Amino acid sequence: MHNKRSLREKIGLFIRGLTMGGANKVPGVSGGMVAFVMGFYEELIFTFQRVNGKAFKLLFNGRFKSFSRYTNLEFLVLVMTGSMCSYFSVSLLLDYFLKNYELYVWSWFFGMIIGSIYYIAKDFADWSLKNGIGLLLGVGVGLAISFMTPAKENDNLWFVFLCGIIGVSGMTLPGLSGSFILILLGNYVLLLVDSVNVFGGVITSLLQGDFSVLQDAVKQRYLKIIAVFTAGSAFGLVSISHVLGYVLKRWHQLVTAIIIGFITGSLGNVWPWKTTIHKMEAGVYLLDKKGNKIIENYERYIPDMQLGATWLAITFIAIGIALILLIDYYGRKRAN
Repeated sequence: MHNKRSLREKIGLFIRGLTMGGANKVPGVSGGMVAFVMGFYEELIFTFQRVNGKAFKLLFNGRFKSFSRYTNLEFLVLVMTGSMCSYFSVSLLLDYFLKNYELYVWSWFFGMIIGSIYYIAKDFADWSLKNGIGLLLGVGVGLAISFMTPAKENDNLWFVFLCGIIGVSGMTLPGLSGSFILILLGNYVLLLVDSVNVFGGVITSLLQGDFSVLQDAVKQRYLKIIAVFTAGSAFGLVSISHVLGYVLKRWHQLVTAIIIGFITGSLGNVWPWKTTIHKMEAGVYLLDKKGNKIIENYERYIPDMQLGATWLAITFIAIGIALILLIDYYGRKRAN
């Protein structure tokens, strides 16, 4: 862990947090994968591990410098602040491009994931039978999750808390998209669209001196939901990180092989050529232009190679791969 960082390194961590937060909000893309590729995944996991009884004891005893050093607080604040800010900046930009240029955005993500698989696997030399089985297990679980049928929306607060614990897996498990898991649980729109939008609106109103929004029953409901979801996410981050920290130390190579498998399996989530299906069955409730609740799911198809849009999409896949390779090249150049 680092105790002192330059201004450039601090800005870099904040930008990585922005990128990770944006990735966490996009179904099929894992913030943990961003952390893994950008080289701060293990520090992230071991930092979350430091949020424990000893940390709280230092805090309550007023030993703030010791608390900050023990918990790697500077790193945590920079990454998490960037991640939270992305929900009101990078995420909104991603939402716009997904709405207007969906095929090309998914193609870019698809290319980045392919590049990430190469980036992680190229230095992995221990392809024993055990690690090979771990790889196949990761691929199988990733693909199985990709093709599961979504559930209905559920705003029960205990379930929302559970969604927070499970949804945060995208930050801690590379290749396992927390947003996609929330779609499967039926609460993606409720937790990462409606609640976030209401929360942003409430903050804006409060900054303008309008406190009447706190009396609105609908807004109170969404604020309660996002508070419980945040609490569940915080609990999940710390608890899952303790488990991951232990297994990373004990079975590092096997866990890395499973992570490579997860990321490979997640390609099914971000396959660019898919059509949106709306149906009134189990799934994610969205609103159509008339305000009626509808359900969204995807149907994947093979692209028509005679279409110009297909070749442009393939170009974006190549750009995504090239971006990861450039990050790899830059990292190696700095190391030398």
